[in-house]
Amino acid sequence: MTTSIVHSLEPITLVGGGNASVEDVLDTVNRAPICVAADGGAALALRAGVDLTAVIGDFDSLAPRLRHALPPDRLHHIPEQNSTDFDKALRNIDAPLVLAVGFTGARLDHMLAVLYVLTKYPERPCLVIGADEVTFLCPPRLSLPTQAGDVVSLFPMGPVGGRSEGLRWPIDGLTFGPLTQIGTSNEATGPIEIEVDAPHMLVMAPLAQLDALIQALVSAPPAARWTARAERYRDPPQS
Repeated sequence: MTTSIVHSLEPITLVGGGNASVEDVLDTVNRAPICVAADGGAALALRAGVDLTAVIGDFDSLAPRLRHALPPDRLHHIPEQNSTDFDKALRNIDAPLVLAVGFTGARLDHMLAVLYVLTKYPERPCLVIGADEVTFLCPPRLSLPTQAGDVVSLFPMGPVGGRSEGLRWPIDGLTFGPLTQIGTSNEATGPIEIEVDAPHMLVMAPLAQLDALIQALVSAPPAARWTARAERYRDPPQS
């Protein structure tokens, strides 16, 4: 069984090397003060003056000067090349919620890999914070105080059904799948409730819902959380 590198009873900030500013990092750290960087994301975190609990990755984008400037016991080198640094970091963080900043924009293949990882680890709730929206794997049940007109996009990464209240186009009775039915550009008519029957549905919600999402995911009881998938990647020994 894999042992996580970082353990916390509170939400954790995870910083990547994508599109994000110092202000974005500070805003996220104000909500989740314990900060971890995925490889080159350490540069942005240090520019923001944040104390890093850990840096996790293959270190191919971590500048040597930063590597030497950080305490050795905070550097966790995972050299394998079969997974992204976001994957390496998320699977090694044991916390009720991860707020990921710096993982959007730049390259489309990197963003697609982030979406894949969100689905790969359903038992590790994670909010990927972008410029205007928050992307996450929908839990079994979700309630949000959205406003009429808010865009709420649903994108399935596998077969999934469910029900909804407060969406302009309800999802009741639909069978979603990446090659059959998607739900982009749905719209709230007010507060929404969504239930899904499998850990396959990604949700894109307005950034204004970030604090409500944090509260909803952190306070969710065990019955409202997904469990780990049967097959799991196992880390090789670190060096």
